[in-house]
Amino acid sequence: MRICIVAEGCYPYVVGGVSSWIHSLILSFPKQEFVILAIVADRSLRGKYVYELPPNVKEVHEVYLNDADWGKRRMKKHRMNKKEYQALRSLLLGQKIEWEVLFDFFRNKDISLNGMLMGRDFLDAVTEFYQLNYSQMVFTDFLWMMRSIYLPLFTVLKTDIPKADLYHSICTGYAGVLGSMAKYFYGGRLLISEHGIYTREREEELIMAKWVKGIYKNIWIEQFYKMSGLAYDRADMVTSLYEHARELQIELGCPIEKTKIVPNGVRVEEFQNLPGKAQEEEGKINIGAVLRVTPVKDVMTLLQAFGFAKEREPALKLWVMGSWEEDSEYAEECFELVKIMDIPDVEFTGNVNVKEYYGRMDMIVLTSISEGQPLVILESFSARKPVIATNVGNCRGLILGEHDDFGAAGISTRIMNVEEIAHAMITLARNEPLRVQMGENGYQRVMSRFQMTHLQDTYETIYKDFADSMQIVWESEDYSQETAKVYNAEIKNGSLHEAADEKEEDNVEDMEQAVGAEAEKDQESRRS
Repeated sequence: MRICIVAEGCYPYVVGGVSSWIHSLILSFPKQEFVILAIVADRSLRGKYVYELPPNVKEVHEVYLNDADWGKRRMKKHRMNKKEYQALRSLLLGQKIEWEVLFDFFRNKDISLNGMLMGRDFLDAVTEFYQLNYSQMVFTDFLWMMRSIYLPLFTVLKTDIPKADLYHSICTGYAGVLGSMAKYFYGGRLLISEHGIYTREREEELIMAKWVKGIYKNIWIEQFYKMSGLAYDRADMVTSLYEHARELQIELGCPIEKTKIVPNGVRVEEFQNLPGKAQEEEGKINIGAVLRVTPVKDVMTLLQAFGFAKEREPALKLWVMGSWEEDSEYAEECFELVKIMDIPDVEFTGNVNVKEYYGRMDMIVLTSISEGQPLVILESFSARKPVIATNVGNCRGLILGEHDDFGAAGISTRIMNVEEIAHAMITLARNEPLRVQMGENGYQRVMSRFQMTHLQDTYETIYKDFADSMQIVWESEDYSQETAKVYNAEIKNGSLHEAADEKEEDNVEDMEQAVGAEAEKDQESRRS
């Protein structure tokens, strides 16, 4: 069976939870042929993989959102016919969008995106949209913002898609558009697996974003709702990681009969018999934070909470394990905060093999303001470590239990609540038997529902059912020790993943930001 993984802003370029999940999934099915259709910002990332591609990955196709003919002087103009223009109009107005007509137009017509966005048809459609909804705004600014919004979508619609039997999109958004378009042109099936609810994540990011202001935030948000609506409508199945995420998908328009919950899975055996504390660490109470040093992880709150807890429990030591290169400005603010507060015993390790550290930790902490179902919590449970985590995504459900009576495996706190997080640290630091019991509760929980074999079995059933529906012979997989060994191969930066983060899709915001910046730059040059 030929399976095309459609990934947006993650695998195989970015280390993290979703990328790790994709890598593991591919390795779990060595008898199937995989193709990667990866959406990235631009050609600067071409071929820069941080994962060693498994042997059953036969092709990698790249889509560059910021790599069109935009801004070139020569424009190949193409006027739309009445049917095509109506489809464009329906897209901008959000009224019964005629996606098939748009798919055919961008695939079959030799058009220039520059000519399209600067042409009469797009101008007329934008003008109508403007007059109906936003006539109080300055039209020239509105027009340029609309061009920046539609450039990445039109780029995606012009993409040459590889043929496959099954298209497995790892979110809605642009990946969902590509999956829907592939199903239309080639048949086959479309499976969407959301780790976070893409539309809601983009909405949260845009509300907080500084690069887009005022009413334009709403227009961007509406764009993502249009794309998710397409993906949910065309998908044959839509999976989520936990019940509340499934409820959100249904609320956003996904038919309930298409939804299915497939929790994350970890290879528990890989977190057994880990090296413990070094002799010089005896007497220390180690708190581990496996994360990228970025605002979404709210490292500032983590540091403040640790600082207050450290004053009351001098034996505490904080290990921040993960990259700080992604947002160097924020990382510098975190380093500066440690100096200003004069917080001792804070170690920023950078990228490390986390398996060399889990065994040395007494507890793990996660202070994110947004998550899905973090692999770092499941890994911590596998290593019998209790977890302190903010109540975002499925964190509280993992800690307190939703389908078992094993008991609490840590402490859930409110987001950005320094006092609660500090109190949780102190509570666990002062009660070793409680730490041990919570760690054991977490271990029992992960063994009962979150093992990698559970995820493999579920996806084998899903894949096999799709194969059967297309009369494709399915070769059953053998989850041997050899497969596990291959999975265990280190990626190029020396660790399987720096932080089990469910939001590599954060990179999509960077991509759109870059696209918007390019459009603004081009606008300024034309004005001058």
